[in-house]
Amino acid sequence: MELGISTFGEVSPDGTSGNAVNARDRVQQLLEEVKLADEVGLDVFAFGEHHRPDFVISAPEIFMAAAAAITKNIKLSSSVTVLSSADPVRTFQNFATVDLISNGRAEMIAGRGSFIESFPLFGYNLNDYDELFAEKLDMFLQINKQEKLNWQGKFRAPVKGQGIYPRPIQQQIPVWLGVGGTPASAVRAGTLNLPMIIAILGSPPRQFVPFVELYRESAQKAGHDVGKLQLAISSQFYVAEDSKQAADEFYPSYETLMTRVGKERGWSPMNRPQFEYLRSNGPLVVGSPQQAIDKIMEQHRLFNNTRFVAQLVTGFIPHSQVLKSIELYGTKVAPVVRKELGIK
Repeated sequence: MELGISTFGEVSPDGTSGNAVNARDRVQQLLEEVKLADEVGLDVFAFGEHHRPDFVISAPEIFMAAAAAITKNIKLSSSVTVLSSADPVRTFQNFATVDLISNGRAEMIAGRGSFIESFPLFGYNLNDYDELFAEKLDMFLQINKQEKLNWQGKFRAPVKGQGIYPRPIQQQIPVWLGVGGTPASAVRAGTLNLPMIIAILGSPPRQFVPFVELYRESAQKAGHDVGKLQLAISSQFYVAEDSKQAADEFYPSYETLMTRVGKERGWSPMNRPQFEYLRSNGPLVVGSPQQAIDKIMEQHRLFNNTRFVAQLVTGFIPHSQVLKSIELYGTKVAPVVRKELGIK
């Protein structure tokens, strides 16, 4: 099982059209984080795409390219690329370029996006949410397979026999589907024989077992080898030397994020008892290294997943402590998980 990190790059908005000091500092911190993740032997680092003032990453491929120049082994991914509101040709070119810079370490997680700002921003109708994604995913997958493209769809001008360049050093860019629990998403991923990553954020992980079974059943019905399917589980994550320290350091940032998002989505405000419940019985991987190991192994027993992705929520946590959490993940958590799973 691969072990990785994802980040949305939370930032305190500068509120200015220039002199974006907070954004500049956060970008530098993100590059420190991915460099450290590579140095401690983690497998994947993924940059999320958002178009909001409280996240600094709107162009994951540019972060991936910067990370490629300062890392050696770690795979570099988006998390997710909002393909519904992107141009598949340009997106492929960007990822192929990152693949060349990184010597074959680029991946893409494609999704419809958990927020909707990109649709009006790039001139798309939110009513076409799913149809846009299906069409653009189809186009991207075709580009990924062949140099010259003949393609026609509903939302974009056709391409008639043109070559799409550059091509990656990998045979194809690995494409994962990022999903949140909609059954149709599991069916799509399985039918297309694509790796799937599930973001498990609020519900107990065991509730997603039927969802994963649907993914594998859909792949089998489509004639694919279920034994070769790749599945990733992503949960919010923070590790410190002991459980109380981890909870106390992580909670203020988590409470702020979840309460802010909750106001938009009609959720109740986050409180400490609810947080502690999610930590003990829910998907949160927040605690000591041993608690993180136990949670990751528990999820593996449920899902037989091939990858675990730790979603960082940094917020108010001093950057030195975020780096320490990444170090503990790579040096204390990952080796034990690999040993228990028989991974050398």
